[in-house]
Amino acid sequence: MNAGLSVLAVDDERPALDDLAHLLRAAPGVADVDTALSGEDALQALGRRTYDALFLDVRMPGLDGVELARVLRRFAEPPAIVFVSAHETAAVEAFEVRALDYLLKPVSAARLQEAVARLASAPPAASEPAPQPPDDDVVPVDNVRGGGTRLIPRSSILFLQANGDYVRIVADDGRFLLRGRLSDIERRWASFGFVRVHRGYLANLPRAVEVRPLLNGTAVLVFGDGSRVPIARRQIGELRRRLRT
Repeated sequence: MNAGLSVLAVDDERPALDDLAHLLRAAPGVADVDTALSGEDALQALGRRTYDALFLDVRMPGLDGVELARVLRRFAEPPAIVFVSAHETAAVEAFEVRALDYLLKPVSAARLQEAVARLASAPPAASEPAPQPPDDDVVPVDNVRGGGTRLIPRSSILFLQANGDYVRIVADDGRFLLRGRLSDIERRWASFGFVRVHRGYLANLPRAVEVRPLLNGTAVLVFGDGSRVPIARRQIGELRRRLRT
């Protein structure tokens, strides 16, 4: 990892979270720090941007730290994990999910700086094992109806549509929202077969079944469930070629 780490601190107790964030912001080598009061809030933050590392409380209501770490291991580019806990009993579980360090509360500035130094010297992403196949990769998304965060397989997504500050996702089991820019997602998901087929649409090309021409000389990309998205004129020939291969 490079100097200037981006960090997400997660703890369900506000005073402990504020203390941890204060120590992190004062630590050399840390560029910026965001906070979350639960595992669910952390997933929403991870849906908005990427982080180099999470400083993560172990025992939390709902989605606890160990469970969240297991979810993060399924991300294409998971952040490093440093657990922060008042209990030693979860240390074995922590290292089973490949946590880089385990800090006991109350955390001293010196001990936290030691953990930051370990993060800074960790191998770069390119030298880590290759990401898991798309079918095993998950994406945290917001429910369009009812609120809350869900985890859906990336491979279940048919296409994404630009929608203001969010991206609208159409997947096998529903419609969802993901905060972010379509151009950023296009760059991160290109290796998973997602292609920009139109200014406002990003399609999961392996899930498409047909490039269907229209009478006006344009075309639409059709998916197995009948969903369609428009194709930019300049993309029609290339998409036809790719669907034949």
